[in-house]
This record gives sequence, C-alpha cells and structure tokens, in this order.
Amino acid sequence: MSQNNIVIREITQADNVQIAAVIRSVFEELDAPKVGTAYEDAALDVMTETYNKPKMAYFVVVNNQIIIGGCGIAPFEGEAETVCELQKMYFLPEARGLGLGSKMITICLKKAQEFGFESCYLETLPFMVGAQKLYKKVGFQPLSTSMGRTGHYSCNVWMLKQL
Repeated sequence: MSQNNIVIREITQADNVQIAAVIRSVFEELDAPKVGTAYEDAALDVMTETYNKPKMAYFVVVNNQIIIGGCGIAPFEGEAETVCELQKMYFLPEARGLGLGSKMITICLKKAQEFGFESCYLETLPFMVGAQKLYKKVGFQPLSTSMGRTGHYSCNVWMLKQL
C-alpha cells in the first residue's frame, strides 16, 4: 500500500457504515470479546453524530476512498473535565505497521490539547500487545485500575498520559 494514497481526515456522515464495519471486523479478526467492549457500543453505527459534539473529534484513515482505520478523542465520562479518552482506535490488517497508529494518536492528542484537556485515558484488551507497545512508546503509562465509566468491563488494561 502506498503512503501517497493515504489521507487522515475528520469523519463525515458518509463514513459511518465503513468505520463501523472496520471496527467490527477487527474484533472478529482478533476473536475479541463482543460484550463489554466497543463492539456493542450504540455509537458504532452513528460515529459522525456521536463525535459531532463539543470537545469531541473522530478521525479516519482513508486509502483510495476506503476507510482502513480510525481513532477519536472525547471527554471522559465520570472523570474531571480536564481528562479525555482516546477512543475506538482500530486499523485493518493492511493499515498496521505503517506508522499510522502513532500519527493518529498525535493528531488526537493535539486536538485534545486544543480542547483544553490535561490528560488522556485509554483502555484496551490484554492481548492487544502491539497497541499497548505503541501507547507506551508515545508516553501512556499503565494504571493499576480503571477510571471513569466506559462500560467496557472486558477491557482490563488501562493507561494514562499527561498532555
């Protein structure tokens, strides 16, 4: 895949079906839990509407008009207004290993700082070792317990980064 054809941009209404399919396909590919994770979030089918609110943004990675990944930032429910959450970061297999994950995190964290957030939380699944390695590389620190109220009880790896 040529990096020349890859564009990172904010989500649009026309992207809703594709990004939902990308996220669900990653769960299926990895045989990840469907319950207690983003897989069952109501927001999955209406991502544009979900992230079209104050202090929220979702970005998609597009290769030749096809969405191959995405990641978002949003206020963190159940926490102080200064804490945001990195949300729904998923990439199809062909998008992995190209440096797109760190680019997406950089874009999201820059947006979080613009929104006035001071720290960013995330949670993931224990077997998503590659993602955890990336998160640590960009400065996320492991936590011993969860924060806020995500409802993702199957995700038991928690991390936080000061912005």
